Amino acid sequence: MSLILYQHPLASFCHKVLMALYENGTPFESRIIDLGNEESRASLLRLWPIGKFPVLRDEALDSTIPETSIIIEYLDRHYPSPTPLLPGDPTDALCVRLWDRFFDLYVQEPMQAIVADIRRPEDERNPKAVARAQASLRTAYGMIEQQLAEKLWIAGDVLTMADCAAAPALFYAETLVPFGDQQVRLRQYYQRLLDRPSFARVLDEARPYFHLYPYSQKLPIQFRPEQRHA
Repeated sequence: MSLILYQHPLASFCHKVLMALYENGTPFESRIIDLGNEESRASLLRLWPIGKFPVLRDEALDSTIPETSIIIEYLDRHYPSPTPLLPGDPTDALCVRLWDRFFDLYVQEPMQAIVADIRRPEDERNPKAVARAQASLRTAYGMIEQQLAEKLWIAGDVLTMADCAAAPALFYAETLVPFGDQQVRLRQYYQRLLDRPSFARVLDEARPYFHLYPYSQKLPIQFRPEQRHA
């Protein structure tokens, strides 16, 4: 198979690319990376010495593509489908890129900072940094609520790369800082993301790994570890 995605089913940034691939039914091979396994980690480092995933390998074009947004744009350009995830209009494309970066930088990053903190030994944790990250998420939620207005998706009536960024970011962030009662549009948007078949498939594949998430008991009830065998 031409396309190989190096990824891990629990990782939120991998979810972003997986959603894009499933949205368009793009054929690819998945290779799961276990960073705790020396051989597995080495296979990733050979491709991308930074050591972060996902990384896409295109054997047909002899290309290695890191970074989620670049991967999705690469797929749109080289493996086009009936549902482009980046609009052809330059102005619309800028809006999508803005909100794609917004979810990566202002939802994913604070979320990951909070998760990283709980993994540290208790005497190395930083409550002030966690509080700042929580405040950043609340600010981001307010901005998303305002942006949605009458929109179905974050940039308009069509699902785009920005929504692929939004889905995993909000899925994990909501477990750390729940949406406020006044954020009605955000709640509705989040439910639409959960109901989207492409993202539903991503989450279904992640189920066996959710017990590794430190806040797994705060996931939506259907994804909590005790529900795996229910």
